Amino acid sequence: MIRQSNMHQSSFLAFLLYTVVSTSQCNAGWIDPDTPEEFLSTSAHFEKDTREYELVFSDEFEQDGRSFEDGADPRWTAIDKNDYTNEALHFYKPENVQTTNGVLNITTTQKSNKYKAFDEDKHKYYADAKHIQSGMVQGWNKFCLTGGIIEFNAKLPGDPKTGGLWPALWMLGNLARATYVGSSNFIWPYSYDECDETNRHSQQISACSKVGHYSMKPGLGRGSPEIDILEAMMGSPEKLPSTNVTRPYFSTSLQIAPGVEKNRPMMGKLPKKGHWYEDVEYGSYNGNKTQLNPFFYGVKLEHKPKQYTYQSDAVSANTHVGKDFFEHLHQYRVEWEPPKKDGTGGYLKWFLDGQFLFSVNGDTLKLTNTKIPDEPMYLLMNTAVASSWGFPKPCPEGCKCTCYECGNPECTCGLPDGFCENFPASFEIDYIRAYQAKNDPKQNVGCSTVDRPTDRFIKGHKKNYMNTEEGQKEPLLPVRRGGAYCIKDTHCGYPTKGRCLASKCVCEDAFTGPRCLSHFGFDDNPPPPEEIEVSRYEFLPAFTTMLIFAGVAFIAFMGLFVIRRRRAVEKYDSLPTNDGSPLSGGMVQVMHQPNAGNGSYQREGGAPFNPMGAVEQKTVTYCVIDQRMVS
Repeated sequence: MIRQSNMHQSSFLAFLLYTVVSTSQCNAGWIDPDTPEEFLSTSAHFEKDTREYELVFSDEFEQDGRSFEDGADPRWTAIDKNDYTNEALHFYKPENVQTTNGVLNITTTQKSNKYKAFDEDKHKYYADAKHIQSGMVQGWNKFCLTGGIIEFNAKLPGDPKTGGLWPALWMLGNLARATYVGSSNFIWPYSYDECDETNRHSQQISACSKVGHYSMKPGLGRGSPEIDILEAMMGSPEKLPSTNVTRPYFSTSLQIAPGVEKNRPMMGKLPKKGHWYEDVEYGSYNGNKTQLNPFFYGVKLEHKPKQYTYQSDAVSANTHVGKDFFEHLHQYRVEWEPPKKDGTGGYLKWFLDGQFLFSVNGDTLKLTNTKIPDEPMYLLMNTAVASSWGFPKPCPEGCKCTCYECGNPECTCGLPDGFCENFPASFEIDYIRAYQAKNDPKQNVGCSTVDRPTDRFIKGHKKNYMNTEEGQKEPLLPVRRGGAYCIKDTHCGYPTKGRCLASKCVCEDAFTGPRCLSHFGFDDNPPPPEEIEVSRYEFLPAFTTMLIFAGVAFIAFMGLFVIRRRRAVEKYDSLPTNDGSPLSGGMVQVMHQPNAGNGSYQREGGAPFNPMGAVEQKTVTYCVIDQRMVS
């Protein structure tokens, strides 16, 4: 036990008192003690919602010098990998995410990174490079919530008249990990709980399943829907087709699957009546009306064979913002009410600085029988750079648009005007706060809940959630508590958070991270260990009797097989050895043929010669899962 000074004792007692007070008001495990007391509760902007909301999560980013590499922070992970999605031109590095001057700073810079890429057509890896480096910080499998109010205070990066940057504040279901495409295949962005043979193959966790794999409830469709609180598009302010909203603007969206298959609206055009989601509400910000986003209606995720291909939809709206959003902080909020247990009802409402922008409710989604998300979802913040976002489209005449490297004359024609002068660009987040309604069972905290478990599924597919090509062995490393190299106490958050002993940081109570700069974070009421659940019909008397009969029949068959095998062996005489004596123990000695040569004998069809007289066969085991034969 480290002896503390009076200052240490008083600081810790103050923190302990704060924790006790906070716990009496709300769940305190994820609450940043730097959150001002006046923000420990809030009320909804939606006037019909009169419930009292309590703080369940916050990060004020007041402590400068925090880092977010894997294993450094209990709330966040800044990923270190290539992004394969959305025609991305960036490489994500943890060093581009840190706290400075009381904000989380995601910095986008020009820097080259070589990486191992995969050629889908040739099915082999090759060396490639990207020339933009940026940051993504995600709360995957650390902090998640189902329902509530989520609020960001942020300042947008770069020049509002220069395209190319793609800052985003968003949420994703915990069953998928952003940029890890193996985890999102057949999972993202499903929010669907109907047994439909059309979508059975393309939805990995289907309501048609009669067996609850990985502790999941049988007959319950699962997935990873997406809620976009902000996706900002910068660029020149000319008139855009099918809308009065001009750049710069930001999008607020719900992305779900399955989507509309027939008579889909074309990009840049308004949908025909009756063929797209209706009963949505639009608001405005300071007189600038929010309007339907005609530039993104969702994507088709193509897989082979064809029955695994599926359509996703984006129910999205755009709002114009001015230069002030790139110079000062503004508040972005979504109010999320999950559906009832039968999947009906619920809503999402987006607000900017307290002004209503856009709303989607449960009835809106009847077009595809999807539902407002009820999955545990985590928070993400990032700045992407992608040729699909703010770059010249279509490609200018005479330009190949195959390279996007600043300083390379061959690439200049495919870049937005002023793009290379727009770096470095800083996306600043002042705080994040999440609230939930008191005593509402539909709203809860946790990445793997009793009603929507994810833990066993993730562990059973963990290779999909990590970068195995780079030698990663676990999706997330344990959070280190101290141990970072230090020279003086201030390197470790002295006097309240930690101190430097023997050139290593040693953390005080309630603080963690390599340099002791992060507050602890944990679920106050973690769910019990997940148990495997199957449908009841499997244990009805008739089914139990069938299992017993099958077991007895199998044992009888194996006994008969062994008896016949022994009798067959007894019919053969023992082969003589070179000295004329028979081989003992019933074993057969294999004699090499004198004319065999150096090569191996081959039977017709290319199978290697087996001296025991049989062609070697490849053994393939099949099992039947939900009426499908799987190898």
